[in-house]
Amino acid sequence: MNVHAAALAQTHQLDEQTSAFAGDVIGELSQFPKRLSPKYFYDAAGSELFEQITVLPEYYPTRTELGILRSRGDEIAAIIPTGAALVEFGAGATTKVRLLLERCEFGAYVPVDISGDFLKAQADALRKDFPALDVYPVAADFTAPFVLPAEIEGLAKVGFFPGSTLGNFEPDEARAFLRSARDILGEGALMIIGVDLEKNERVLYDAYNDAAGVTAKFNLNVLVRINRELGGNFDVSAFMHRSIYNRERHRIEMHLISKKAQTVRILGRNFSFRPGESIHTESSYKYSLDRFTALARSSGWSVRESWTDREGMFSVHALAASD
Repeated sequence: MNVHAAALAQTHQLDEQTSAFAGDVIGELSQFPKRLSPKYFYDAAGSELFEQITVLPEYYPTRTELGILRSRGDEIAAIIPTGAALVEFGAGATTKVRLLLERCEFGAYVPVDISGDFLKAQADALRKDFPALDVYPVAADFTAPFVLPAEIEGLAKVGFFPGSTLGNFEPDEARAFLRSARDILGEGALMIIGVDLEKNERVLYDAYNDAAGVTAKFNLNVLVRINRELGGNFDVSAFMHRSIYNRERHRIEMHLISKKAQTVRILGRNFSFRPGESIHTESSYKYSLDRFTALARSSGWSVRESWTDREGMFSVHALAASD
């Protein structure tokens, strides 16, 4: 967020969270090429649309990762110390973490997410289903440093970062996140992390351009959110979803393409679009096992174990904090 964007957001008397959203939107749309951070996809409507995406026939990551966690659960459990605290970075739907909680003897669970209300609901549900488990939710941006609850200070730490979310970071951002997670978890920590793999480009294209158009709605919803929360006047019908595979950078890119010349107003600021101009909303990097291993090593982790599905579509890794 640049200084001008932050000041502009504050002059409209927004609360702290909405002000941060406003500052980022103004700053990123002022860049060339224009961008929007993918973290703002996930308002209530966006989260619901993403849950719909995860069960689409074209979208392989969720069901493939769940398959690995189920089939390799005993091997994962054998690595994790009894009584450890499980710290989930960016806690979402509890389907995946429940697979770990059912197989492993954790002493505590610490879900970390920016949405406090969402965290409370998830924590209450887990306490009901796992009454012996201590649950300590932390409302924080997991991409920045945060403090773990004092109650787990003496426990071994295991990070959990499923869903191939690491792929949404630029490589230097991914490295910074992994280093930050290592610092937060401390010496001797482990991390269970999901990483999407390189594969046939048609499979990737279809996964992000589903026939039902749910991914398009998910992408466009960020404009709906800007209109609702920041008083923007985006004509959502004047933009279209586009996902492409950038072979040189090993990533899927999601864009919103302006169908015409237009001007959008947000918090007193005008943003002009040319016909065909893009807002880059997300990148999803795909890794080879060797490239991910190199990334982990350069971030203070070593790869202790790696598991993939039979077709080599997705991977789950157990990382150990390096000395």
